[in-house]
Amino acid sequence: MTDAVTTGTLGPLDIGRVMAALPHRYPMLLVDRVEELILDRSIAAIKAVTINEGFFQGHFPGRPIMPGVLIVEAMAQAAGILAVESLGLAGSGKLVYFMAIDGAKFRKPVEPGVLLRLEVEFVQKRSSVCKFAGRAMIDGQLAAEANFTAMIADPPKA
Repeated sequence: MTDAVTTGTLGPLDIGRVMAALPHRYPMLLVDRVEELILDRSIAAIKAVTINEGFFQGHFPGRPIMPGVLIVEAMAQAAGILAVESLGLAGSGKLVYFMAIDGAKFRKPVEPGVLLRLEVEFVQKRSSVCKFAGRAMIDGQLAAEANFTAMIADPPKA
């Protein structure tokens, strides 16, 4: 692992580190690995899309395609890791909540057997609200893109 103190770069981060940054768990955890994270700037993460995903049973029988909303969710989870690591929130209990999705476009179907590369960068970073631009790539080709906004806040009280 690269020394983040001197370079501001982390990676690769395994599933344990991903799970330390995100509260999501199976079946909603959609980031398997972080290849590179540049603090305060960007993240490149991977979602290994397999036929074992539960949503493929109904979307669509005989022609499995990952739902677009889950592709956007995967990008948002990558953004959550970027925000948590950049803002030093790991272990704080703070959550990253979706606030808005803009300009979502789907260019190529995401099918079982691909490694979906999630590339997300900060557009604006504040302590409580962040804006991101995300792209989902398959073998260097654009599969989906979206801009989104998230709020950093305490979890709801039980």
